[in-house]
Amino acid sequence: MRQARPWVHFPSPSRYAARFAKTPGMLPGALLWYEPWRISRTGLILVVAAHLALLWALTRISAPSALPLLPVAPVLSVDLLMPSVSVAPPQKIEVPDEPVVRPPVVRPTPVRQPAPPAPVLTTSATTAMEAAPPIEPPSPAAEEPQPAETAPPPAAAPQPPRFDAAYLDNPRPVYPTLSRRMGEQGTVQLRVQVDANGQPLDVKLHSSSGSPRLDNTAIEAVRRWRFVPARLGNKPVAASVIVPIVFSLKD
Repeated sequence: MRQARPWVHFPSPSRYAARFAKTPGMLPGALLWYEPWRISRTGLILVVAAHLALLWALTRISAPSALPLLPVAPVLSVDLLMPSVSVAPPQKIEVPDEPVVRPPVVRPTPVRQPAPPAPVLTTSATTAMEAAPPIEPPSPAAEEPQPAETAPPPAAAPQPPRFDAAYLDNPRPVYPTLSRRMGEQGTVQLRVQVDANGQPLDVKLHSSSGSPRLDNTAIEAVRRWRFVPARLGNKPVAASVIVPIVFSLKD
């Protein structure tokens, strides 16, 4: 914020003249007053004069003598010396020479010469040697013939179950209508497990006809059949049999 410039207030000359007119010994013409602008101009002149005097005084003062130059000290360079490591040369390892093994010297053993044979005295007398008759070995006793073992009679082959007997009255499978329309035909082979009473225990597909519809029709029909049980001799036994079912459009 700018500060207001102070002003000096002076009363008007008429007021001073009226006041000092009543005072004895004072002349009205002797009143002096100064206008404010005259006072400020006088102050400005004094300030300028003071600055000029100060500038003149500074120019009169002699400049200080130059300082003596100091000698430049020489630059010392310090090198760090690394401790030298002396590497010892590798020592030669002396390998002791292997002792040379000389083969033992085999001395030949002296061969003794056989002594000459003593002279044989021969006589003119001869002895006759009688040949002993050869001894014949005893003849082995004749072995008695053993009777031949009779082989057991072969077991009778079991007769397989039968399903084609006329008295069984097994119905033929019904040809599916859709299979006739589509021209499906073929032979289905079923493996049937028959018990000793002639009842089918299990019916499985042994060979397909190529149509699942014909296969399922044959299985459902054979499950209601009756069979002649298999026989082992005169005894009925459980056995399995292959039952073929033919589906033909020519029939």
